[in-house]
Amino acid sequence: MTKSVPAPDLHLGVKHPPMRLASRMQGAVSTIGVKVIPWIPTPAKRALFGGRSVTIDGNTLDPTLQLMLSGLRAVGIDGLVVDDDPAASRAQMRQLSLELPGPQIHVDVDDLSLPGQAGDIPARHYRPANGASAPLLVFYHGGGWSIGDLDSYDALCRLTCRDAGIHVLSIDYRLAPEHPAPAAVEDAYAAFRWAHDHAEELGAAPGRVAVGGDSAGGNLAAVVCQLARDEGVPAPVLQWLIYPRTDFTTQTRSLSLFARGFLLTKRDIDWFESQYLRRSSVDRADPRVSPLLAESLAGLAPALIAVAGFDPLRDEGESYAAALQAAGTPVDLRCMGSLTHGFANLFQLGGGSAAATTELISALRAHLSRV
Repeated sequence: MTKSVPAPDLHLGVKHPPMRLASRMQGAVSTIGVKVIPWIPTPAKRALFGGRSVTIDGNTLDPTLQLMLSGLRAVGIDGLVVDDDPAASRAQMRQLSLELPGPQIHVDVDDLSLPGQAGDIPARHYRPANGASAPLLVFYHGGGWSIGDLDSYDALCRLTCRDAGIHVLSIDYRLAPEHPAPAAVEDAYAAFRWAHDHAEELGAAPGRVAVGGDSAGGNLAAVVCQLARDEGVPAPVLQWLIYPRTDFTTQTRSLSLFARGFLLTKRDIDWFESQYLRRSSVDRADPRVSPLLAESLAGLAPALIAVAGFDPLRDEGESYAAALQAAGTPVDLRCMGSLTHGFANLFQLGGGSAAATTELISALRAHLSRV
């Protein structure tokens, strides 16, 4: 079942009475003038901090993100989790995503439902202008397996569809804590299998189906590749992993360096893990949640991986890239040294986030043109 949908309504307060946290986020948006950030020249941004920059591990923080983070901290927002409340945290993420500036990106969009192990899986299909025989990307949103939805990633999916010239199928997998692991994995894998079998019906090229996502979504994309290999079914042609979570068991150096103050915090990470695994029979070392710990990483799809210099997940993304490469999997690793976790969903702010997202989508297009 499909239906055509416009871009999400940016005036959410009319249909969804704002919660307390939404008011806080709107206050933050007002405080830092998020809608005008793209128009502020870089020297002016630096001047707002007295010329002071943030340099850690040889990387200097992008001034656009420095300005945004400073504004969020000024109103008491330091992280993605609100009051240990899933509903409040989901609303904050959605509100922030939809309040970002920028013109609407026009591509054809339909909502549809895919068959899943536990019922229908909501999805959204983005079609490029010249979509005949174009590749298809099955995309899994981020949000710690607990927050995020189709609307909060709508702009990124539209941009990817338009600029990579590919079909994008965004998957609204089940979220924890209501649906702990492996529910998200089951939905992600079922969505890929359906997309592979029905690519031609969507107007995409049969046999040219990739998977991708950011953060938790990158984790799911990596796991889907491993499951397809292990079950001997047609595999994705590419895995597009943007700052993925790959190992729940290791306390990395970047996790300590960037424990707080750079959008995703260690407290967020711990809370997401608790939501995902607390009521689950899946162990932290299970490759279905920690793909880096799989017995073998051989025979997997080529990988395009991005990590951010100011991201607590940086080191495990780099470790996964190195492990894949050691196992003989082709890897294209892009290190965005000046950026934080979440930059791909902040491209509308301009600055380094926009440049890096453009680079990743261009690289995605190039890789898919060769399969």
